[in-house]
Amino acid sequence: MGRIVVISTGGTIASRWQGSGFAADADGSEVMATAPLPEDITVEVVDLFSVNSPRLTTAHQLTLLRTVHEVLADPGVDGIVVTHGTDTLEESAFLVDLHHHDPRTVVFTGAQRPMGTADGDGPGNLYDALLTAATTRGLGVLIAFGGRVHAARGTVKTQAVALDAFADPSKELLGKIGFGKVTMLRAPQRPEPLPLPAMPELPPRVDMVMHHADGDPVLLNAAVAAGARGIVLVGTGAGNATPEIVAAVKDAVARGVLVALTTRVAAGPVTEIYTHGGAVDLVAAGAVATGTLRAPQARIAVLSALLAATDPTEQGRILQRSLASTDPATLVTV
Repeated sequence: MGRIVVISTGGTIASRWQGSGFAADADGSEVMATAPLPEDITVEVVDLFSVNSPRLTTAHQLTLLRTVHEVLADPGVDGIVVTHGTDTLEESAFLVDLHHHDPRTVVFTGAQRPMGTADGDGPGNLYDALLTAATTRGLGVLIAFGGRVHAARGTVKTQAVALDAFADPSKELLGKIGFGKVTMLRAPQRPEPLPLPAMPELPPRVDMVMHHADGDPVLLNAAVAAGARGIVLVGTGAGNATPEIVAAVKDAVARGVLVALTTRVAAGPVTEIYTHGGAVDLVAAGAVATGTLRAPQARIAVLSALLAATDPTEQGRILQRSLASTDPATLVTV
């Protein structure tokens, strides 16, 4: 079925006992040795780094993005699998998807249980990811996990330790894997991809601030004072806060800070319904509503916009474009 390149970055799928807990330790070849290969697939391994994914930085993620593009420069490659820690997998997968312009599939996967355990899920997830990378085309970046296929856009980690760790709470399942077959149920919605960004000497700071009862602008203002060039405001409900936070957002935008608005609610879109500090006022103050994207992926969208342009107005346009979905959600057969 093809030649697949596996890019290894660490995570639980590569973790072993360290005396007091588990940590990424194994290289990509060791991880690959745990999994059976689908028929007619050959695998090459790229050991990029081996870290627990909470320790990933923007520099790590941009290095991964560039490595994906370098691997796909070889026309003999049929697809890519990225093994990754689950804690920040949704961020890295979405970053790659925002810049993915190739019909060949990039599939992220990982594990909830460390390698070598009798009930480990890593080998099965890796097999499924290889099969998905080899047999699908034109779907962008995918996540194969727990027998399911998810689009990178909108998919988040919904279970801290359960094996079925990922889902898009706002959309129906994208596909499923079983008995050596990948079945896609619909096509993911994706906007036009962004160009590959340069590797900055110092990546822009992008912070997240969550609203809650008694919430005030202190943390948002502190982020601006700390040099944040982008802020993701995590509102309540459909994307709401207070008049005081609206004023802080307006001031931040006036200073050239790119502000995105999402919600702490698990599913559903940010919607301009309420005033008196609600999404109506926050958007009027210059915040960009992120639809159904939750905070970690909204932050990645802001980061990509900041890397793509220097003018704040153009950054806002790029962010809006990155949030748009133009492809209809239709049934497809793979």
